Amino acid sequence: MTMALNRPFFADLSTYSVSDTLPFYEHVFGWVYYEQDNYYSAFIDQTEVVGLYETPDKFKQMRMPHFWMTYIRVSNVDEMVSKAKALGGIIEAHYEMNGIGKVALIRDPQGAGFTIYEGDALKDTRTKNTARTLIWNEIHTSNAQRIIPFYEGLFGWTIKQLQNGTYVVLNYDGEHIADILEIDNRYKGKYEYWVCTFAVDDLNATKKLILNNEGHVIIEEEHRILFTDNSNEAFFYIKAV
Repeated sequence: MTMALNRPFFADLSTYSVSDTLPFYEHVFGWVYYEQDNYYSAFIDQTEVVGLYETPDKFKQMRMPHFWMTYIRVSNVDEMVSKAKALGGIIEAHYEMNGIGKVALIRDPQGAGFTIYEGDALKDTRTKNTARTLIWNEIHTSNAQRIIPFYEGLFGWTIKQLQNGTYVVLNYDGEHIADILEIDNRYKGKYEYWVCTFAVDDLNATKKLILNNEGHVIIEEEHRILFTDNSNEAFFYIKAV
């Protein structure tokens, strides 16, 4: 199977406390985690959904928040790292993982971090409308114009403004693969970031589960709700399907 390039396909969570965070997502989404080499893979039955790991000391010392990381598959990580630097990105990490492939953690010119990945070991776990899985990725930024040239130059995307503050991201086939939303800092905080959306069967029932497990509502929309998990830092949406 040919893996689709230059589009989000996977996500994992960086947390300061695995023992606190795992139960939250187990209770909310019913994910079952399996650990290997200090990395936790979440499954529904036999299907992998997302991953989770403890935040490295380097990022703890920088007081980086807990966060969901978006992964984008590319054909050549080394070339993309050079291109990202030339376009004003910051390379936080760039290495090869034995048996997994090459990865690089990149920040766009506004500071939103994402990971690019070269290899076949990580599977595409984003679905269109399967409950309890990753279904969407988007950027929350304070200034879209400062990052549009970066993403268009790096991935060959076409980014179009739909309305004030809302932009759609199209790949080279014209497929709508992500969004960019300009959001006021009083809602999104001081950081810029990529955000994941997870599908649920029942918005209100899942909202109740999240609140009962010490998550917090940030913004309620008609068909989806933005939360932080029990760290009060890692943002994610749930959306009814």
